[in-house]
Amino acid sequence: MNRQLIGLYAARATADGDGVDIHRISTQQRYAQFDPFLMLDEFKGGFDGKQTRGFPEHPHRGFETVTYMLDGAIEHRDHLGNVGRLVSGGVQWMTAGRGVLHSELPIAEQNYFHGFQIWVNLPADEKMTDPKYREFGPEDIPVLSLANGTDVKVIAGTFTQEGQSVTGPVKDVATRPDYWDVHLPQSETVSLPVANDKRVLVYVYEGEVHGSQDGAHQQIGSKQMAVFSPGDVLQIEANESSKFLVLAAQPIGEPVVSWGPFVMNTRDEIEQAIQDYNNGVLV
Repeated sequence: MNRQLIGLYAARATADGDGVDIHRISTQQRYAQFDPFLMLDEFKGGFDGKQTRGFPEHPHRGFETVTYMLDGAIEHRDHLGNVGRLVSGGVQWMTAGRGVLHSELPIAEQNYFHGFQIWVNLPADEKMTDPKYREFGPEDIPVLSLANGTDVKVIAGTFTQEGQSVTGPVKDVATRPDYWDVHLPQSETVSLPVANDKRVLVYVYEGEVHGSQDGAHQQIGSKQMAVFSPGDVLQIEANESSKFLVLAAQPIGEPVVSWGPFVMNTRDEIEQAIQDYNNGVLV
């Protein structure tokens, strides 16, 4: 059964960190439709002569942050002593758990960068788990090339097509995520098999594609996020040569209360996170 487009949302232009340009999809007001995804940012820094220090030190609690670089390089540092250099094509998967303080700053010799960060929720019984940092270079992330010229970069999950199968390096995540970067040539169609019980989102960052909606074609333009109904196959056709992210994961189905960099299940837990941070005991 093909998945049908049931929601389409435009990213909002904003800024965050120290002068970083952002196109943001925030799901706070409609989390049930996006569960377990909390936010997607497409970020750019250091372009057009703008100076930025990236994202100076800040806290998180209760979810996971996933950073995928398209261009440039940033350095990650956190209170646990982890230091990572995230380069073009690389991925950082950080479980904030009970608390982490980290920074993401541009590398001095490359003060521009372009990429994505998504926030993925954690179930209640994992929100206070120990924080964890994982980093994968571009050489760790497989790409499956199809006969029609489509390339699928597999960051998380397994992608199978045309007798080939590749699995991304990200494993052992509670929500069983799929994270694919798909490059689709003009006028070509790709059918992406995704488990029926997973939420599926598509974010177009270059070009224009369309998906099915009640038997008709629905356009999904650049800087737009599409939400799809349950089904076994996601079918996308490119109106022009296009690039888009496919995000899929198991919904958690629990209450969500958030405040800035903290995402918990109750207001009391948020108040505790704020108190812990102010008292210097978040971590």
